[in-house]
Amino acid sequence: MTKPIKLLTALTPERRERLMTLAREVSFPEDAPIFEEGGVADRFWVVRSGRVDLYQQVTQLRRVTVASLGAGDLLGWSWLFPPHEWDFGAVAFSPVRAYEFEAAPVLELSEEDAGLGLSLMRIVAEILAYRLESTRVQLLESFKHPHR
Repeated sequence: MTKPIKLLTALTPERRERLMTLAREVSFPEDAPIFEEGGVADRFWVVRSGRVDLYQQVTQLRRVTVASLGAGDLLGWSWLFPPHEWDFGAVAFSPVRAYEFEAAPVLELSEEDAGLGLSLMRIVAEILAYRLESTRVQLLESFKHPHR
């Protein structure tokens, strides 16, 4: 399995500093929705503290947690890909503090600084690969032990 990677620590100090000029500190109380599946994906976050659950709404009354994110984790990648809609929902499992980045300025900065843009894309791709592999392992385990 690939290893988990954190967006901000994976960037060089210079690139991290440039990206952080676009950050805004935000917080979410416990149980607060952060985004809903199908909503407009025009931003992303890096969790500073607390826990965020990503979920899939499988029926009107049932949602399944597909991932739990904590300090240093990237929350949101749908801002990178058309149609720029969230594939999952996200809710604060506990009080959360995060850095919030609006997509448009990050994309503009990535155009101006191609090295930063390429680094961001590679890091996000590694994060996606890790989460996809983790989800696959979880699914395989759930079929091995269907009553867990």
